[in-house]
Amino acid sequence: MQIDFEKREIQLKMVYYGPGLSGKTTNLVYIHRRAAPSSRGRLMTLETKDDRTLFFDLLPMTFETKSGITIALKVFTVPGQVIHNATRRLVLQGADSVAFIADSQVSETVANRESFVNLKNNLEENGFDIKGMPLVIQFNKRDLPNIRSDSEVDMLAAKGNEPVFKAVATRGDGVLETFFGLLDLTWKRLNSWHDLEGKFDVDGQTVITTLKRQMSIDE
Repeated sequence: MQIDFEKREIQLKMVYYGPGLSGKTTNLVYIHRRAAPSSRGRLMTLETKDDRTLFFDLLPMTFETKSGITIALKVFTVPGQVIHNATRRLVLQGADSVAFIADSQVSETVANRESFVNLKNNLEENGFDIKGMPLVIQFNKRDLPNIRSDSEVDMLAAKGNEPVFKAVATRGDGVLETFFGLLDLTWKRLNSWHDLEGKFDVDGQTVITTLKRQMSIDE
């Protein structure tokens, strides 16, 4: 997080992490499409033959609350392939929160597990403890055959402390729920550390409500 007291601006960095082709980029593309043109920046995507994202996507979103505070959200994804691990570690630098996008297909169980362990290791390399990092988990591709059942996902969710969302990112199902769940968790954690509400007279619900209004989302 970066705070500019003179400009009354708060910058938050949110990172979407997960194995290759799990739907990280699809999540960002949908969020970008729903964002108000006045608040969204250019979505930068690099595609290759072996992975949809070579380096990372950057989705900067800026909006102003009624109290005059500018909230700048920078949303990144990381490349899923192991050969790009150095880039993944670099993208995690300065992250305020992480959304882990898992592939619901049973065949991808090992890939999900390895990617989550990789996330934990790369956070540690950057001086973070995963237990202290605002984190949500999305099980994507719920429309495909041979996926973990809802009861299995619910059981996994009950074992951990992280909010878990189910999604079909290609349809937009669960994408915004994941995004706003992450934003809410991010704000609460940062507010508990830095008293953002006391210093800037703006609460997390106002931030979320303002952004939802810009994205034409009913409460």
